[in-house]
Amino acid sequence: MQATSMPPPGPGPRSEHPADSVTAPVARPPVTSGMAMPDEAVGYPGPPDAADFGDDGPRWQSRQPRLTREMTNGALSGRGVGWVAAHGGAGTTTLAAVLSGIDLGCRWPDPARDEPARIILVARTHAQGLRAASRALNAIREGRHPAGMRLVALVLVADAPGSLPRPLAGRIRLLRSAAPVHRIPWIAPWRLGKKTDRLPRQVVKVGQLVRSVQEGAAR
Repeated sequence: MQATSMPPPGPGPRSEHPADSVTAPVARPPVTSGMAMPDEAVGYPGPPDAADFGDDGPRWQSRQPRLTREMTNGALSGRGVGWVAAHGGAGTTTLAAVLSGIDLGCRWPDPARDEPARIILVARTHAQGLRAASRALNAIREGRHPAGMRLVALVLVADAPGSLPRPLAGRIRLLRSAAPVHRIPWIAPWRLGKKTDRLPRQVVKVGQLVRSVQEGAAR
C-alpha cells in the first residue's frame, strides 16, 4: 500500500461527519487479542505512517486487508509504553520526557522497530483535538492498528487554563464511554518548555499508570 501524503493543515470550516464522533460501545463477540477495550476488534493497519493530515489532525485510514505475521516484520514489544498523538501538538513529546516512555508522534507503533505494544493516546481538549481523538478511537475499534497493540488510556491535555465549555465537556463524556480517560490540567511552565517543581496530582496519576505498564503490572 502506498502511504498517503501529509499536506499542511488548511484553514476553513469542516462539516461534522458521523465518523468524527465516537459512539457508545456496541456488543461484539469476545476475542483473545488486540486492544484492552470491552468491544475490542482485531485487525491490521497499513504502513505506520498511513494517517494523512487534515485541518484538525490525522485522518486514520480506512480498514486495510489483513496481513500475515510474516508480512508484519515481527511483533510489537511487550516492554515499555508508547505515546501516540491523535493530532499535531497533542503533547506526547512533553509527556514522554516527564513521565518516560517512547514518543511515537502521529502514528501507531511499528513492529519492525520493536516498539511498545501498549500505547497511550493523547489529544488536546479543544474541539479539533477531541474530534481527532474520536477518529483515532474509531480506528482502533475497527481494528485498524498493528496486531497485538493495546490501548492503555486516552490522556486529554488542557488546551487553555480554566474550565471547559459545556459542549467540550460533553464530548469528553462521550469519549469516556469508549476508553479510560485521564485529564491533565493546564501547566503554564510546560508552555515555555520549563520544568515544574511540583506536578499536579493528575499528572502523578498518569505517571503511576505508565510505571505499572512498564513493570508489566497493567491488566
